[in-house]
Amino acid sequence: MIMGPYDHRRLKSLLGAWALAACAPEETAAVEAHLTDCAPCADEALRLRDAVRLLHPHDNLDMDPALRSGVLELCLTRRMPGIPMPRWSVPYDAEAARLDALLDDMGEADWGAPVQLAWYDDDRPSVRETSVAGVIGHLLAVDGLLALALGLPDPLAADTPADETHPRTVASPAGRTEALWREAGSSYAEQQSLAREFRRRHASKMRDEWRTQTYALIRTAGFAGGGVADLLVPYGGGATLPLRDAFLDRAFECWMHAWDIAEAVDYPYVPPTPEHMHLMIDLAARLLPQTLAARRRSGRAAPPRTLVAAGAPGRTLHLEVEGKGGGNWYLPLDSPAALEGLEFCRLAAGHVSPEEAAVGRDGEREAVDDFLYATASLSRL
Repeated sequence: MIMGPYDHRRLKSLLGAWALAACAPEETAAVEAHLTDCAPCADEALRLRDAVRLLHPHDNLDMDPALRSGVLELCLTRRMPGIPMPRWSVPYDAEAARLDALLDDMGEADWGAPVQLAWYDDDRPSVRETSVAGVIGHLLAVDGLLALALGLPDPLAADTPADETHPRTVASPAGRTEALWREAGSSYAEQQSLAREFRRRHASKMRDEWRTQTYALIRTAGFAGGGVADLLVPYGGGATLPLRDAFLDRAFECWMHAWDIAEAVDYPYVPPTPEHMHLMIDLAARLLPQTLAARRRSGRAAPPRTLVAAGAPGRTLHLEVEGKGGGNWYLPLDSPAALEGLEFCRLAAGHVSPEEAAVGRDGEREAVDDFLYATASLSRL
């Protein structure tokens, strides 16, 4: 029994504050020492601690996606940065930070969890299983396309045997990912066969490389100024995106793959801010006409019913995306459709099938189906 300034009566009066973690350090030490000797106080302390847990249920550990942007905006009203971050790089910065926070919150065993990557390939659902480390390697490999466009080192430029394909020569996102996975052994089966300590070091190294490259991309874009916004980034097969859109594309991929990881490790994860989601939806909407045209050329979509002269008005698809981040887009397609914002993003990522997408089908069924499949075909590994 502790006597003196911390007698039984005073220590008992501190139990409520102790349960709320509101005691000073010396009071906490005195209370916890007392609990080892006083059974009635120990029982009371347990009851109070259980009551505190009921008052404070477990909350989602993921940050509110608007918090980081809000803090940065408040800081910038106080002091403008010497080198401002381009607005078109902000969604990528935010989604990379959210994913990094998720990775920081994971346990060591979670890095070997199997993760399902889903997309649409030739109108058929495709699924690839890898580890959490493999997902981060995938992001590292494809983000490297932006790094190369900005004159930064290729993250896949490590020496490889002469008889193997050098990652630098692989331009497509899928090809670069496969090259990195072969080099790093990032498939789920290979990850499980590795020793635990090696698996931990491999995952930590992959995360560090991805995070370092993310910082370099954002910093370089800031130093380069607005002149690089229209710099074309090759995506393989003749496809290109302006750098401003490539940053949005990578923000979208970062969010979707963070969601894949969160589902694999049973972690609550929320969508981006409505402002950022709107920008991502806008990018997908702007890509749809050329995607549908490519599908028509390959015979995977119905040809247009009527031909009009260049610049003349033709039939228009009214795309209405509901919910936060939504809006209205008028695309040179065939028929109206409405989707909820999160559902549209999942469709564009290949995480839901065109048949399962919740869509209001008004007008020509064939045209709406072509639109849905064109949206799903925006997805890739």
